[in-house]
Amino acid sequence: MDTGQRRLLATMPLHAITSTYGEPGLRDRFAVEIESLPEQDQRRLNQALDLASRLHANDRRDREPYVNHLLRVAIRIMSHYGVHDTDVICAALLHDAVEDHAAGLTGGVDDQQAALAVLAAKFGTRVAELVGAVTNPEYAPDRDVHEQYREHVAKSLRRHPWARVIKASDFTDNGVGLIHTTGPRVRTLAGKYAPLVPILRELIDLPDTPLDAPARQHILAQLDRAADRFAAVLTSGEAAEGS
Repeated sequence: MDTGQRRLLATMPLHAITSTYGEPGLRDRFAVEIESLPEQDQRRLNQALDLASRLHANDRRDREPYVNHLLRVAIRIMSHYGVHDTDVICAALLHDAVEDHAAGLTGGVDDQQAALAVLAAKFGTRVAELVGAVTNPEYAPDRDVHEQYREHVAKSLRRHPWARVIKASDFTDNGVGLIHTTGPRVRTLAGKYAPLVPILRELIDLPDTPLDAPARQHILAQLDRAADRFAAVLTSGEAAEGS
């Protein structure tokens, strides 16, 4: 990248980078975000990105490679929240690895704890703990899955302050980014995520959340925006059903 391209990417909204430049643009923006870090930290972060890319190589989210989501979650934490803790960024890149590809991590064993042990060996115990805190467990089949999801998020994130940072970025990408999703899944996702907004607001407001005031306010504003979009989707769906 030349200086002009670097400056442009550093100021563009993440979904604008996605729609204009795709995965290569997000990878370039990630490189811009980490270029001031010590070389050993850059190497570690690129290793995490390489592993996430391999694990999710065949995954897609609507019209884009799944790795785009992982890149946006990690970049948002650095760019918008001002966090450059290497463990947190590694965990952000790998936050869906255990939930979606436990067998890929272990070499064939579909077991979350075994997969977390592999991450601990590769990136350290703290990274594995953070990934574990945002990994959805197996849910009871006789209860509402979305209700169990909200219960898990509230309980897990209350115990892990830094995991709140990862979840906030993940939720922002899923929630605020819902406007970039199409098809019947939109209403289903809005119904899943809308009740989580007040839970995340409460968690971000906790005194031990490791973010400064501007970052907290940014996240709270994003949650408000997501809530508005969920309400619009659900209301429009009700109108359509009643017509």
